[in-house]
Amino acid sequence: MHQNINSSTSHSVAAIFDMDGVIAHTNPYHAKAFEAFFERHQISYNEKQFEQHMYGKHNSYIFTHFFGRKIYGEELLTLEDEKEGLFREIYKSEAKSLPFLSEFLADLKAHEFKLGVATSAPRANMDLILDALSIRSFFDSTLGSENVSLHKPHPEVYLKSAENLQVDPQNCIVFEDSFSGVTAGLNAGMQVVGVLSSHTEDELPVCASYIHHYKHIDAKNVLQMIHHYVG
Repeated sequence: MHQNINSSTSHSVAAIFDMDGVIAHTNPYHAKAFEAFFERHQISYNEKQFEQHMYGKHNSYIFTHFFGRKIYGEELLTLEDEKEGLFREIYKSEAKSLPFLSEFLADLKAHEFKLGVATSAPRANMDLILDALSIRSFFDSTLGSENVSLHKPHPEVYLKSAENLQVDPQNCIVFEDSFSGVTAGLNAGMQVVGVLSSHTEDELPVCASYIHHYKHIDAKNVLQMIHHYVG
């Protein structure tokens, strides 16, 4: 049976990673950027609101919530450029992956996984992080907020990633750290591993597995999760 699994994995399985909180622990730096941004715009906020209305959410939702009115179109693009510029300035010298990420990515590639990034963040953020961490070469598909019209918890970014990777959604596994992200992966018909960098197990939908970082998971574990799910 083990031999059958190995022989069927060539270009037939995929692992798709969210970015913030999954590839890099960026949420504290996004919080700092939003703090500076909200102070500029004289908007009040607290940590509880950040947890409920910022982590894992798209900027259109975040701005609409905190400004108390619908933010869209050119205004959204202008505000997003301002806030994400603050984030990149704060984070560029601090970029660091979750522990053991590179080793895990190398193990997945050695077992013939196709790999993707599927984030709600702008592509400029993704480019900064993938290049700062020197991990871009691992990934066969990279999708940011500009590449989809519907944002998490809608599954579009994960379904589009599977299409790019030419892998059936049921043969994909997603790594996510937020409620909306886990929900997006599940809505795409994929197995999801909850990365507990921002939330506890109780705060996320039910996942196939939960990890704090990548030390205690490997490609064989992931294959078992996928094939158990498919079987």
